[in-house]
Amino acid sequence: MHGDAAIALLRAMGHSGTVPGAILAADLPAALAQLRHTLEAQAAAPPPAPPPPDGDDEDEQEREPPVSLRMRAVPLLDMIETAIARDSDLMWERG
Repeated sequence: MHGDAAIALLRAMGHSGTVPGAILAADLPAALAQLRHTLEAQAAAPPPAPPPPDGDDEDEQEREPPVSLRMRAVPLLDMIETAIARDSDLMWERG
């Protein structure tokens, strides 16, 4: 995961968002709970209005809707759950 979405997910876990970084195994259950709580709160909020079209650009008409942060979080949620099951720390770096 890269960019703003990765930083947003780190912050949603209660982390500062620094890269590289880590969360110790003992702190992962709390981080997972915080991430789930944040994602549920965002899902309950009304979606933002789509930006107005810039013109008659065919590319804009064919664009797929943006991927939600909740969807982007699925691999991270799985990774955290696996790390908890293995009693492992979770580390990340810029790729």
